[in-house]
Amino acid sequence: MYIYSMRPQKVTDQNLLEGLMSVIRSKGYDGSSLNDLANSTGLKKASLYHRFPKGKKEITSAVLMYVEQWVELNIVGELTDRTQKPNERLKSVIESIDDLYEGGEKICILRALTMENNMELFGKQLKNIMTSWIAGFTNLGISFGLSEKESKNKAEQTLILVQGSLIVSKAMSTLEPFQKTLVLINEIYKIK
Repeated sequence: MYIYSMRPQKVTDQNLLEGLMSVIRSKGYDGSSLNDLANSTGLKKASLYHRFPKGKKEITSAVLMYVEQWVELNIVGELTDRTQKPNERLKSVIESIDDLYEGGEKICILRALTMENNMELFGKQLKNIMTSWIAGFTNLGISFGLSEKESKNKAEQTLILVQGSLIVSKAMSTLEPFQKTLVLINEIYKIK
C-alpha cells in the first residue's frame, strides 16, 4: 500500500490576515502570543516567522494595513462613489460595517490597539484609518448638501457611535446597542 502525504493547502493572504486580526481583536497586541497567532492561521510558528520575520510588530502592522485597505474600499470607496445616490451609498456602507463587526459580536481592532503603549508603535496607522473613515463620511454629508463643517461633525459622530456601541454591546452582552447605532446613523444623515 502506497501512502503519500499531501502538502497542506496554502493559506490565502486574506484568510491569514483575518485569522491574525481575530486574535489581535480579542487579545490586543500585548496579549497575543505567537502561538495564538499561528494557531489562528493554521500555520506553524516557523511559517508565520517566514512570512513576518520581524514578529508580532510586523504582523500587527500588516493587519492594520489590511484594515486600512478595507476602510478605503468599503467605507471611503463606497461613500465617494458618485454613480450611486447618497442614500444608496449610506445603506451599502452600513451593511459593510454590520458585516465587518458581525452584527456587533466582534470587537474593533482599533479599540484593541489604542492602549497607551501601542500608540507609539501603531498610532500613525490607527490615525490614518480613522481619518479615512471620517473623510469618507464627510464626503457623504457634502453629497447630502451639508456644509463641510457639519459633514465632518456628523462623520466624527458616526465613528464615535460605532466604536462606543461596540464597547457597550460587549459589556452588556447584547448586540442591541450596536444594531440601534446602525439605525441611528441613517437618522443622522436624513436631511430635512
